[in-house]
Amino acid sequence: MAVRLGLFLGWLSAQPAIAWIQESETSSSISPHSFSVAIRDCVSDSDIRRGNGLHCNLIKRGVSLDLFACNILLNMYVKSELLCDASKLFDEMPHRNTISFVTLIQGFAQSFRYFEAVDLFSRLQREGHELNPFVFTTILKLLVSMECADFGRAIHTCIIKLGQESNAYVGTALLDAYSVSGMVDSAEKVFEAIAGKDMVSWTGMIGCYAENEFFEESFELLSKMRMVGFKPNNFTFVSLFKAAIGLEAINCGKSIHGCVLKSRYELDPYVSISLLDLYTKSEDIHEARKIFEEMPKKDVIPWSFMIARYSQSDLSKEAIELFCQMRQAFVVPNQFTLASVLQACATLECLDLGRQIHCYVVKIGLLSDVFVSNALIDVYAKCRLLECSMELFMRSPNRNDVTWNTMIVGNVNLKKGDVALTLFLEMLAHSEKTTEVTYSSALRACASLSALDPGSQIHSLVIKTIFDRDIVVANALIDMYAKCGNIQNARLVFDMMTERDEVSWNAMISGYSMHGLSVEALSIFEMMKESACKLNKLTFVGILSACSNTGLVDKGEEYFTSMVSDYGIVPCMEHYTCMVWLLGRSGKLDRAMKLIEEIPYEPSIMVWRALLGASKIGYIPKYDVVLLDVEDEEKERLLWLESPSYAVYCRFRCGAHTVQGSIFQIFSFLHPDSHIVFQPGRLELQ
Repeated sequence: MAVRLGLFLGWLSAQPAIAWIQESETSSSISPHSFSVAIRDCVSDSDIRRGNGLHCNLIKRGVSLDLFACNILLNMYVKSELLCDASKLFDEMPHRNTISFVTLIQGFAQSFRYFEAVDLFSRLQREGHELNPFVFTTILKLLVSMECADFGRAIHTCIIKLGQESNAYVGTALLDAYSVSGMVDSAEKVFEAIAGKDMVSWTGMIGCYAENEFFEESFELLSKMRMVGFKPNNFTFVSLFKAAIGLEAINCGKSIHGCVLKSRYELDPYVSISLLDLYTKSEDIHEARKIFEEMPKKDVIPWSFMIARYSQSDLSKEAIELFCQMRQAFVVPNQFTLASVLQACATLECLDLGRQIHCYVVKIGLLSDVFVSNALIDVYAKCRLLECSMELFMRSPNRNDVTWNTMIVGNVNLKKGDVALTLFLEMLAHSEKTTEVTYSSALRACASLSALDPGSQIHSLVIKTIFDRDIVVANALIDMYAKCGNIQNARLVFDMMTERDEVSWNAMISGYSMHGLSVEALSIFEMMKESACKLNKLTFVGILSACSNTGLVDKGEEYFTSMVSDYGIVPCMEHYTCMVWLLGRSGKLDRAMKLIEEIPYEPSIMVWRALLGASKIGYIPKYDVVLLDVEDEEKERLLWLESPSYAVYCRFRCGAHTVQGSIFQIFSFLHPDSHIVFQPGRLELQ
């Protein structure tokens, strides 16, 4: 009769089973098995509230449940994340077995209550319950989340004592724990000890190699795996793509792509994302887009990944366009999607879209997310709205180092070095984590203010935190010392660098140029030519400035010619400005004028200023050059008068409210029949 009743209840749906239990008049008529079936039905139907009510009903009736029924009920509370109820039930259970402990350990682990889970495991051992493979795999998965290497070694010792190291499930879980801790040697020993290696074991070890940058070993193990008859699965392919990217072996990655197509894993979401990663990091964004178009795109992950890669590849316009397509496809963006598209808005200084996304973020309650709030702060800073950035910064409940760095960089870029330094000091006072971005930005702020003392103090902090070895920070130190007048310390930092890039050399050349030390600048330039670093536009701006500051006309012309002929660098406006200044200061106005006429685009204000400043006189008869001082620099653009026959440039200086009585500074190429009429407060061309 009991067997038939059990079979009947196993077939019975949730509602009739629960109703039958609730309508039973006596507790003796309710079997633990019938209760277990009803509870399992509640779990499968996600009807936790009814299951809880059923439990309360049985408590009122004084029904005592056996161990099996208690474990089912415990599992219900764990799956519904009611850990308080689960813990209370666990403590009240008259008997517990391994399953009881493992169920609650899993609940604590899923809720990130790792230490309580570890305490429960210790209690399991103290009470003498069986330590089987199921227990070890559960606790080892917990260790993967905790990244606790010492505890992992202790568990490993226990596994060896109980002779479980050859078990494939236990060995693979232990391998994963060592992989996360970066202990590849220990993972290899565990892998070798596994008796019957299955596909999961092989894939786990290949993944361990790939995650810990043992890329070549990943491919070697793949060959061994195939020799024993195993074929790679989707997770194997993901690890192999990571290894190919790490080796920068793009052709190898493409070969793996071919294997993926043969194995028909191309539509697997994990493999597809890895393919996108491969092609975007190899700068083949078009192939990545083709793969993206072929992917099933109901999920937000591929959209977010592609938008992020566009933003990181300086394809901000494409990132925004893809975001618009995503919204048209009714895919809901997550915090990572929004952070990536906001990064694109910041790059393009697209304030309108940034504000629209800001409104959307407020609407869906994601403003407290640190990734989104940091991206919004960056948008407003890049769009020169520091007040809005500061307001978001002050209201942000979850600031991290990126939040502080974004505000500091924003103020430095907008020439608010004093505010940037204040933020830097506040960041230190809050004991926030400082990075190379923090220190390099603070040093840039000191350079903009010519603040040598604060810069020297930051240098001391940099040395204490060992960031002086970072090339970006070292470059910022060179620039700071040079702009603050201490070129000796700048050279000292430069000489102590173990690695230099183009920025390092350019900063040193520019520093010497600013100090009028052309011989030293030329010496550094010659050293750079012998190094592995590539000369760029800024290199020649620095060296031409050095030549112009000390009147080295022949050298300057030689470098200018070499820049074009030997290095294939197209001269920019800064190069022309340096050459005009060099020729003008040497009295070679004819050659300076000829060079200006050879500029393939409209000369900038700086070119005219260079010629006027180099002329040293107010009027140059041969070229109808007159010099004028006036007040408002914003009006410079308005006073450019252009036509096929003439162009007039005026520069305003502070202190002169009218043209009359001031020092005139005008440069003009005039039509033969034209002349300039000066009247108080106005300029006419007739």
